[in-house]
Amino acid sequence: MRILIVHAHHEPTSFNGAMTGEATAALLAAGHEVVVSDLYAMGFDPVSDRRNFSSVKDPERLKQQEEESHASACNGFVPALQTEMDKLAWCDVLIFQFPIWWLGLPAILKGWVDRVFAVGRAYGGGRYFDKGVFRGKRAMCSLTVGGPQPVYSDIGIYGPIDAILHPIHHGIFAFAGFTVIEPFIVYGPSRITQAERLDALARYRQRVLQLDTAPTLPQLNSDDYDGLLLKPALRADRG
Repeated sequence: MRILIVHAHHEPTSFNGAMTGEATAALLAAGHEVVVSDLYAMGFDPVSDRRNFSSVKDPERLKQQEEESHASACNGFVPALQTEMDKLAWCDVLIFQFPIWWLGLPAILKGWVDRVFAVGRAYGGGRYFDKGVFRGKRAMCSLTVGGPQPVYSDIGIYGPIDAILHPIHHGIFAFAGFTVIEPFIVYGPSRITQAERLDALARYRQRVLQLDTAPTLPQLNSDDYDGLLLKPALRADRG
């Protein structure tokens, strides 16, 4: 398999850094191909605007999606961005490695999505969800959170972790056609013992070696929808 890890942590000695290192070593040893986009090490610019393009369709007003469509048609993305798009097209599995910050993605990783998941390259022309550009590929979130597991549950102050990850799982991965692997989450790595951290890394090693068979989240069937709305008969059937 060909695996792209998009790594979003500024400190190389962090637990996120250890997870990316563990995954890379395990996958390479098993004969897989691995590319890591270490966003902070790359100095990746997360701001999405005209700096994305070497081409220009409308010099008077920036209509982001129209400029993306134009750039997709004429190879008009700047080289640094085109390189990331090529990695995304190349991979069989995409892994986001990140810490949850403010119940969301770090800005540098969200900016990578904003710039790399462009119209014409990641979606557009009716290509979304099960008809998406990246159908047949898999994607997974591998992440750390600051607190213990119970605070990210139905009885916890932050609510279920699934709800926090829904915008990534559904609005980014699934929307673009990826089959979404169940996330791998390490709760409070700074709060647990060294033995527990080593156990988490061992479990993560096993997960990345099973990316082709790991459990996945339910997939949406776009034929169940008229446009963006669930068909009336199905709404009735589902109470």
